[in-house]
Amino acid sequence: MKAIQFKEYGEADVLNEVDVEMPEPGDNEVQIEVKAIGVNFADTARRRGQYVVPTPLPFVPGAEVAGVVSKKGKSVTNVEEGDRIVTLVESGGYSEYVTANASSVVPVPDGVEDEQAVALLLQGLTAYHLISTMGRMEKGEAILVHAAAGGVGMIAVQLAKHFQAGKVIATASSEEKLKFAKDLGADAGIDYTKEDWQQDVVDETGGKGVDVALEMAGGDVFTETLKTMRAFGRVLTYGAASGQPPQLNAAGLMGRNLSVIGFFLPQIMKYPELVQKSMKELLTLVQQGELKLHIGGVYKLSEASQAHKDLENRKTKGKLVLKP
Repeated sequence: MKAIQFKEYGEADVLNEVDVEMPEPGDNEVQIEVKAIGVNFADTARRRGQYVVPTPLPFVPGAEVAGVVSKKGKSVTNVEEGDRIVTLVESGGYSEYVTANASSVVPVPDGVEDEQAVALLLQGLTAYHLISTMGRMEKGEAILVHAAAGGVGMIAVQLAKHFQAGKVIATASSEEKLKFAKDLGADAGIDYTKEDWQQDVVDETGGKGVDVALEMAGGDVFTETLKTMRAFGRVLTYGAASGQPPQLNAAGLMGRNLSVIGFFLPQIMKYPELVQKSMKELLTLVQQGELKLHIGGVYKLSEASQAHKDLENRKTKGKLVLKP
């Protein structure tokens, strides 16, 4: 079967199409004929040897796959051959076939395309569990969503409205991106590249501040985000896109009883019941047209190198997908 592999770290050109052995499922696994593969910045970090955990060589990247169960292990009872499913794998997604633990696969309902299903995995699960599981946002609360036109942000804006947030305040770096966030349901949009943006956030809440904030930039953005919070507010930090990790002054939290909560999706993935419940809910929202996903580009598996180049050069908006 065909797969995309790199044997050395480097630019996108190190990705090559190769022939590899067909993976066979173990007793509790399923073999999946892959129909759609999600492309993520984590894949490019793997390729460069800059991921948060070591990447062994040679390596086949890819964590998000949607497809059809083509074979199942003898102990598998929750799915049948021919079922459409979506799942996360640790690696090897850039392939025509993969294997996965049967407990991790989620059925894809009729009316949801493979590209849509795969676009929900990393970004959808992150947005869902940031707001609901970790942020514990309640009906009527105000929420601040940074990078609201990004993969996680665009889903988080819609989910916050679905969970009946009192006000959804979106930040982005341009008027075009802010308009995009507002079209998705954000109640207000603020350019966080402007001076005193944090005061604009507070003003949008009538001077009270927000109850929940989703923050992934780190550095100064994290520090300034703390200034936007209402008493008993929760800041969810889930990245450091600025290259600078969040710097926390615990004494600064005590005056308003603020909480700073770290989030790392692989920890959620250790609890299959959480993943099953949330993915089924997300897929149902897509099926019903209540959650809109933006597919920014669909590439052949053999065009993985170009997909990486376009992603890293910020030439696309929305989810990029490979198709074998």
